[in-house]
Amino acid sequence: MASVMVLGTNGRLGRAAVLAFAAAGWTVTAQLRRAPRAALPPGVRLVEADALDLPALARAGRGVDVIVNALSPDYTRWATLLPPITAATLALARATGATLMLPGNVYNYGNRLPAVLQADTPFVASHPKAAQRIALEAALAEAALAHGAPGARSIVIRAGDFLGDSGTWLDLAMGKRLAQGKFVQMGPADLPHAWAWLPDLARVFVAVAERRGGLAPHASLNCAGITLTGAELQAAFEAALGRPLKRSAFPWPLLRLATPFSPMLRSLFEMRYLWQRPHRLDDAPLRALLGTLPATPLAEVVQHCLAGLTGLPGLPATPIRTETRRAS
Repeated sequence: MASVMVLGTNGRLGRAAVLAFAAAGWTVTAQLRRAPRAALPPGVRLVEADALDLPALARAGRGVDVIVNALSPDYTRWATLLPPITAATLALARATGATLMLPGNVYNYGNRLPAVLQADTPFVASHPKAAQRIALEAALAEAALAHGAPGARSIVIRAGDFLGDSGTWLDLAMGKRLAQGKFVQMGPADLPHAWAWLPDLARVFVAVAERRGGLAPHASLNCAGITLTGAELQAAFEAALGRPLKRSAFPWPLLRLATPFSPMLRSLFEMRYLWQRPHRLDDAPLRALLGTLPATPLAEVVQHCLAGLTGLPGLPATPIRTETRRAS
């Protein structure tokens, strides 16, 4: 039976990955620093340890086939936290012989990113977080091709902004004023934006892990997820609610005024460009590898978000039916 260790189980992708791997029949070891924030499936082995505690994690991960690095370091401290986390996870992969999997994002393409992001689209370190993510992935690629020392195989699955769970742009901003009949637009409503529904993305991780043997020592795959304009996303919420919503603009000017006083707001303001430039991920190589991709219908994604994140009345949580989208 295949086995996986998920680092950062209390995070958004971490929890989704644990659920997806367990549902697929994998033996799952879940690393976290404190008790799980919600119940996990029976049989999941919990390891309460710091992500930098290599001896403890190496013991717990002995014999695992895959390690998913779903750690979510403080957004304002990437410069200091990403390098040691990257080094530790690579050391763990070498110690266990496991393939390291990492969620990538679109930051690597810089703040002038093109409208279509393909496997060979160049990375551009035009802002600090782009440079930090580029360095992270470069370290993985270098470790996979190491000479004279055990290499560490790795896979990056690149996706857009998360939908699902809490702490996303949707529940923190766009859907914050739904009770007042307003939908907050982060930028021009006609620009396509890349999203990733977490349960679907986690199932992609499982499917790729099951086919890892056919990939290069270091592989990077784009996952298109759900590409929507702001207007299309608003229309989906209006359909779920059964009523129109007023369009409200996100107060970027106010946020900018607060940036000198808040590292977090300053970091968020740096990402404003993602709402001002249209972009989508081309995932043809991923579809060629898997043949089918998980694709939960948008209406069900929105219903789940409404019921689970905003607590609006009249929208009971319903089971999410996942469909697959055949490669074209």
